[in-house]
Amino acid sequence: MKQFTLNINKKYQRPIAELKSWHNFEALLDTGAVFPIWTDEEDILSLIGGKLVKKDISFGGFGGEAKGSLYRLQNVVVGELIFPDIYMIACKDLRDVPFQLILSATMFCGLIYEIDDKNYKLNITVPDGESIVRNLRIEDSAGRLHILAGSA
Repeated sequence: MKQFTLNINKKYQRPIAELKSWHNFEALLDTGAVFPIWTDEEDILSLIGGKLVKKDISFGGFGGEAKGSLYRLQNVVVGELIFPDIYMIACKDLRDVPFQLILSATMFCGLIYEIDDKNYKLNITVPDGESIVRNLRIEDSAGRLHILAGSA
């Protein structure tokens, strides 16, 4: 079993983790989210190696239907978790938020995570049999997006 902790930024009332191991971005942990979402300019996503897969896709979220562009990135690091080949959706509708990324619950599939709001920590445990190397892929099937997630 492996454990690590990310700091949560104290100035927000939501669990916004500091991703010091990945470009010092900040990321909201959304336990109800299925897809990881990029909320900043797509140019930045491209500069850090994001490759456009498909433009103008529809997906469920944010209380209804939303639109965005599907990107593929290599070597996204969240604390000690490594996503060597991860898909995420860049959503133009969320540019007015104080974070660059929404971490979806699916990113932590098979893991134990705890939001310690009192001490401003996000504690993550990787149980025996799970890996710190994670697989997360978004696929389109008959016009509906779905996600494949798990340990490498």
